[in-house]
Amino acid sequence: MNVKCRETVLITGSASGIGYEFARIFAHENYNLVLVDRMGERLKIIAVELEEEFGIFVKPIVKDLSISTSPEEIFTELQQAGIKVDILVNNAGFGTYGLFNETNLNTELEMLQVNLVCLTHLTKLFLREMVKQGHGKILNVSSAAAFQPGPLMAVYFATKAYILSFSEAIANELEGTGVTVTVLCPGSTTSAFHERTGMADSKLLKGKKMMDAETVAQIGYDALMQGKTIVIPGFMNKLMSKCVRFIPRKIVTKIVRSMQEDK
Repeated sequence: MNVKCRETVLITGSASGIGYEFARIFAHENYNLVLVDRMGERLKIIAVELEEEFGIFVKPIVKDLSISTSPEEIFTELQQAGIKVDILVNNAGFGTYGLFNETNLNTELEMLQVNLVCLTHLTKLFLREMVKQGHGKILNVSSAAAFQPGPLMAVYFATKAYILSFSEAIANELEGTGVTVTVLCPGSTTSAFHERTGMADSKLLKGKKMMDAETVAQIGYDALMQGKTIVIPGFMNKLMSKCVRFIPRKIVTKIVRSMQEDK
């Protein structure tokens, strides 16, 4: 197998959900993969599966991205292995549900590390080489939650707003360098995310049909390849992201609170 003839994509949070679907799409498009997740056994199974199915090279890296040293360790490991990352997909992230004064502080600090700090750190590490070479792509996974405050998921919504703002800003800075930044802002997506956060019974989700992870990943991939800056899957999600600009913030916050509640 000639590994060197293909470009390499690094995907965080790639053992399930949107991240796994990204891995399958890039594998189908003949990219080599670096897959990062803390679910070690699952990750290794996926690596073998994709190598055998698509004839590509897959390097699994088992890391807990809530640990602050993980981004530097990933970068160093790839440098030592002589693996150059052409496309970075910052997909890893999680949320918590509940009143901020009642939720677990340590869990929220880990969320800030994964959703926000790790994404920023990995982008910093790999972006410099991309700019030096004059080509590269970065896809940051935010959320439709980025466009408004989110009572009952206050920290999660805030992290996603950061990702949107950060991505738009550096996309502007990188114009003319050959490197593009795309931020994907999906709405509610079929995955284990909602069960983990404990909001599966909220009015926002209960009985509602959600977009599947494969469709979201494909929309994100297409936007990345086209060099788009912001992509919001789904007509209603696009509409809502625009409407909130014209509604007083206090009212928007009350509406989101009502939708997030479980009764």
